[in-house]
Amino acid sequence: MKRCFGWLPWASLSVFLLSFSMMGCGQGGGFSEKAKAGSENVFRYPIPTNPTTLDPGRVSDGDTIDLLQQVYEGLVGWSTDNTVEPRLAEKWEVIEDGKAYKFTLRQGVKFHNGKVMTSEDVKWSIERNVRKGVNENTYGYINDIVGLMDYREGKAPEITGIETPDPQTVIIRIPTPRAYFLGKMTFMVTAIMPKDAVPADSEITKPEQMIGTGPFKVSRYVREQLIELVANKDYYGGAPKVDKIQRPVIKDAATRLNKYKAGELDLVAVERQDVVALQNDPQYKDQVKAFDRPSLFYLGLNQNTVKEFQDRRVRRAIGMAIDRAAIVENQLGGLNTVATGIVPPGMPGHRPDAAALPFNVEEAKKLLAEAGFPDGKGFPALEMNFREARPDIRVVAEAVASQLKENLNITVNLRTMEWRAYLEKYDAKQLTFYHMRWMADYLDPENFLSYMLATYGPENKHGYNNPEFDRLCREADAGLDQAKRLALYATAEDIALQDAPWIPVYYQKDFELIHPRVKGLRESLFGHLPHTTVSLSP
Repeated sequence: MKRCFGWLPWASLSVFLLSFSMMGCGQGGGFSEKAKAGSENVFRYPIPTNPTTLDPGRVSDGDTIDLLQQVYEGLVGWSTDNTVEPRLAEKWEVIEDGKAYKFTLRQGVKFHNGKVMTSEDVKWSIERNVRKGVNENTYGYINDIVGLMDYREGKAPEITGIETPDPQTVIIRIPTPRAYFLGKMTFMVTAIMPKDAVPADSEITKPEQMIGTGPFKVSRYVREQLIELVANKDYYGGAPKVDKIQRPVIKDAATRLNKYKAGELDLVAVERQDVVALQNDPQYKDQVKAFDRPSLFYLGLNQNTVKEFQDRRVRRAIGMAIDRAAIVENQLGGLNTVATGIVPPGMPGHRPDAAALPFNVEEAKKLLAEAGFPDGKGFPALEMNFREARPDIRVVAEAVASQLKENLNITVNLRTMEWRAYLEKYDAKQLTFYHMRWMADYLDPENFLSYMLATYGPENKHGYNNPEFDRLCREADAGLDQAKRLALYATAEDIALQDAPWIPVYYQKDFELIHPRVKGLRESLFGHLPHTTVSLSP
């Protein structure tokens, strides 16, 4: 779900802007016409980066998913009580001892182009979304569907595990029962589009190609400036209550906040350095809202690119030399929670007493010396990669660099990167020492442990390899006894914490300013749900 930031977002996973002749690019977009937020029944809130993609088959970051979830839908999605609920499927049955799911589609659902959805669209869309040329990463969310990998590798003409016995029925088969399979089906890679109406073998890059079933349709897109969505009056769940959503691309945090204060935005994410002042401001204190997310901010140590990280002692030394509590208190204003493990709060299997490495400079120095680098001598300078235009990330990166220099005499050079370029380098396993976020895509520890850290996990981009960790995760992945599964994952999590392929730093809490005129926002742990019920009072 989602990498680095996002409201999803889940959350979660874009950005389009209205084309005004006088609009400047500047800090990533502003309206030349200072439209009042909420006027003309238009819901206005910014996106902090240009969308990484317009394609549901490729999207993996939360900011973009928050946009695309208004346009595209899958068979199932998340509810306000954080359970899986029907979307394009009216209902489902678990059959064949948990190895198959029978979905019954809603009658009469129309795509934005007017075509009525059938089971053939479902099968075609999933096959299209996992095809090479379209998807180089997120197919991993559903790669346990029978025959999916053979199809993707060109060994079969179709995904044999997706059957369409009639226009309203889809059967999806998996080789072994998976307690979390329906959760995986909520991810955007399962979004349904009209067969043959969008590019079949290449990425969606134009707004006119963005044809889904969602509550909003894309009307305009000006790259680096704005995306505008209009209400889908034929939406099967009823027409949305707002006529439009406008998402200006505003990369600078101060500019976003100032535009909110000027009445040009209805909702805005707030950086930590601004939260306390806003909470103490009589005008805004009641508009500041806090949201806990099932999300972990961590430091990744890529063993593929830094050979020194292949030594467990080096990784443990770096982990013990970082004072996470000081970072949370001093850099983040005490607004976040120090990470005590990998699985975050809100997730089954979260443990406040997991075996995270302690802050212990003397032990860190000892380990580094044992690895051949006494007092840091001979240790190469590290490059820390992190996302641009996010002040919270920068201050944490600066603190980590300072602590490693002071405590271990290791030099860390900071390198900020544009978001899409960062993700591309991450997916290519080319980052070195990096600041990243992982937010749950579904509420199961498998999504953090097996998916991210096992050698067979699609998101293991850092070269971690521990056979015992893999064994425990494989057993837990295939189990249906939840208590037993959680116990296995807990043991695996402690192994990974001690091996330190990641250094967990803090759990995510989002702060937003939401104007009182905004009514009907729906929430899940993953973020704002599609804006089907949002309305704007005068």
